[in-house]
Amino acid sequence: MGYNIGLNMLNHNIDVVGYDIHSLEGKIEKVNSLEQLISVLPKPRIVWLMVPAGDVTNGTIKKLSVLLENEDIVIDGGNSFYKDSIENYKILKEKNIHFFDCGTSGGISGALNGGNFMIGGDLEAFHKIEPIFQAIAQENGYLYTGESGSGHYLKMIHNGIEYGMMQSIGEGFSILEAGPYDYKNDEVAKLWNSGSVIRSWLMELAQQAFNKDEKLSSVTGTMYSSGEGKWTVQEALDLEISAPVITTSLLMRYQSQDDKEFSGKVVASLRNEFGGHAVEKNTK
Repeated sequence: MGYNIGLNMLNHNIDVVGYDIHSLEGKIEKVNSLEQLISVLPKPRIVWLMVPAGDVTNGTIKKLSVLLENEDIVIDGGNSFYKDSIENYKILKEKNIHFFDCGTSGGISGALNGGNFMIGGDLEAFHKIEPIFQAIAQENGYLYTGESGSGHYLKMIHNGIEYGMMQSIGEGFSILEAGPYDYKNDEVAKLWNSGSVIRSWLMELAQQAFNKDEKLSSVTGTMYSSGEGKWTVQEALDLEISAPVITTSLLMRYQSQDDKEFSGKVVASLRNEFGGHAVEKNTK
C-alpha cells in the first residue's frame, strides 16, 4: 500500500522519495537509508510511514526523532494502536516535530486510485498536509478527526466493523455451500451486488475471488488477524459496550487456526483481494 500511495502522489504531481529496508523498484525515486532520505527531502520535511505496527513503527519514529528537525512532519499511515500513536506524538512534540496518526483504508487499489484517510494530530499543522489528502483521497475520502490518537482510534473501530462484515459474508456462503441447491458463488455475489441491500465493495471482492477459484479450493480456511479487531474488542470491554458480532468474528479467526471451514476460506480470500494479505495455500 505504501508504494501505491507513493504512485498516487506522483500521479498528482507530488514529489516522492522512497525508502524501504527491502527492495523498492519502479517509478519512485529511492534512497538506501533513513539518513539519506532525510538529507534529500526539502524542509520542512514530510515523512509518511507505511510499516508494520508495533515495534517497527515505534522504533522508526524514535530514529526520526533524532534525524528530523523543528517543524518537520511525520505521518504514520499504518495500523498502529492508538495509544502507541499518542506516545509517538509526545516523543516528537518534545522536538517540535509534528505527528499525525493516519488510519488508511481502501486496500491496495484505493491507495493507488483514491484512498480513505482518518487523520489525528494538531489542527494548525494539519493545514500544511491537507493538500496531500485532497489530492490522493476519494471525494469525501479524508477526515481530520481531532487530537492525537483519534485517527488510529477511528481506523481501529473501522476494522472491527470490517471483521464482522467479512465474517457475515463468509458464513452466508458457507451455508449456501452446504445447502441443498447448487449455486454458482460468483453469480450469487454478482447478483447481491446489483441493487440488493447487502451490496458492497466486499461483495465485489467476493465475486472476484470466486471468479478466480469457484470453490476456493486453493486456500485453507485459516484467517489471520493483524490486531485491530482485538483492540476493538478490548476497547468495548473497557467501555462496557456490548459488541457480540465483532467479538465473535475475532474469535472465529482464532478458531480458524485449527478449523478449515468454508467461511474461513471466504474471509481469507477477501483479505487477500483488498489488501494483498497472505493466504495459507491448500497443499492437499
